[in-house]
Amino acid sequence: GVNEASVHVVLPLVQRFRDAHPLVHVDVRRIPARQIGAEVAQGSLDFGVLTFQPAEPRLSAIVLGHDELVMLVHPSHTLAQAKEVTLAECGRQTVIAHNDPSHVRDRVLRLFEQHHIPANILVSLPSLEGIKRAVALKMGVALLPRRCAESEIARGELVALTMPEIRLRRHVRLVYRKAGERSHASAAFLSLVDDRRTDRSAKNP
Repeated sequence: GVNEASVHVVLPLVQRFRDAHPLVHVDVRRIPARQIGAEVAQGSLDFGVLTFQPAEPRLSAIVLGHDELVMLVHPSHTLAQAKEVTLAECGRQTVIAHNDPSHVRDRVLRLFEQHHIPANILVSLPSLEGIKRAVALKMGVALLPRRCAESEIARGELVALTMPEIRLRRHVRLVYRKAGERSHASAAFLSLVDDRRTDRSAKNP
């Protein structure tokens, strides 16, 4: 279970799992982040990916990596050469936002309110791909997790600016049930993720 942003983290894991087990069908479902923990705990999902620690005590988590919120702009934007941007500067731009509710959206809006700065969201779209496309068309700027636009940033299609006043650097976690039977496939997937974590720890003592 993933939300639209988390699928970018899951795909490399699915690729490694498919290389090792090519006959296993992997079903990645789009689930609102606030529902993922409960569905994993109930057994409706084998795994979920979250950027916050779920409240369910029956769950364990493995940190897959980190992510941060950035402001995405077109390479020709006047701020594109800056390394970072302030909330006030962001508030002077046309902001393109996702229209689905989320923890990140709520937190960002609260920060704008606390600083008495209008968020200036003038375009709302139903998908991350649509948002990135709108930024590429110079319709405005967007506040998104960096991992959602790594390919576009690498190709020079978008530029990511950090926002020191937000500092939403978050752990990306794979959550799973602590106890209970697992299918052979889910046990193999968990083992693969755990081995990956061990390899990373060995390389970064």
